Amino acid sequence: QVQLVESGGGLVQAGGSLRLSCVASGFRFTYAEMAWYRQTPTGEREMVAGVRTDESQVLLDSVKGRFTISRDVAKRTVYLQMNDVKPEDAGVYYCNIKDRPLSWGRGIQVIVSS
Repeated sequence: QVQLVESGGGLVQAGGSLRLSCVASGFRFTYAEMAWYRQTPTGEREMVAGVRTDESQVLLDSVKGRFTISRDVAKRTVYLQMNDVKPEDAGVYYCNIKDRPLSWGRGIQVIVSS
């Protein structure tokens, strides 16, 4: 059974930093490319950052230079380091498999105060 448990969100001031974590279980994490998604106002989920098995990253243009995605295979955990956070980064963040999302976790809210 796939489980994705996100944590680390909350209120952050614009320009500040936040680190999101996601613990994954129920699939072969070692071979999975992982990603962080953000829910848009229309309810869709857009990929913000992805990490391949070779640890290379794919980042949305708007977060390049500010966000970093990484994973710890031993801990089955994916991280999203968010620096210089902007109001437009606010939303509910989810982690899942990159490009082939399985069932979704509850997500974690990020609120940005300006």
